[in-house]
Formats: sequence, C-alpha cells, structure tokens
Amino acid sequence: MSIQLRLKDDWFEVCDRAQLQPGRGIAALLPDGRQAALFIDREGRAYAIDNRDPFTGAAVLSRGLLGAAGGRTFVASPLLKQRFDLETGRCLDDDSVTVETHTVRLA
Repeated sequence: MSIQLRLKDDWFEVCDRAQLQPGRGIAALLPDGRQAALFIDREGRAYAIDNRDPFTGAAVLSRGLLGAAGGRTFVASPLLKQRFDLETGRCLDDDSVTVETHTVRLA
C-alpha cells in the first residue's frame, strides 16, 4: 500500500505506507521542487501539508509533534511551536496564517 498526493490532475506516489509511523512525520520532495510533510495519526488517517514553516521559512514541519485540540489533529512546529491543523492548514495560534494542504489517499 502506498501514500499518494493529489497534484493538479494526477496522483503522485510519495512512499510506501509502512514508512509512516503514527505520530511521526516524513518530508517528501514533490515534482515541482516543493516539500510536503506527511503524517499518519493513531487512527490511521493520513495527512499532508506544506513542509515549510511560514513563521521561519525553514522546511521543518515534518519534524513537528502531533497532537489534538478541540477534536482537531495538529502538528506543532519544532522551532517556534505554532500549531497547524492537519486538515485545513490553519494555524491554531494565529488565524491569519495557513499552510497548504494536500489531498492524500492510500492506494
């Protein structure tokens, strides 16, 4: 089983599902040169967001810690600790900031 991301009109195979561990992220290089941060939560749901922390510009969100607040799964940046909702990309600590999300499927 593989993890795939929807990019424009096609699916891009990122990695094998076995490479993702619940609670830990991995970074993936996309065909256009950007990076995505991929996660699997403890219920087996897959998420992908942009790996670049908008507060610092560093590509580090894949190294963040997963958590939940108000029923929303988030990743906390390892640098300044801002939390990003993994479904919407919205920063839970600053409503004016978001990161791009990617549609994910297990195939």
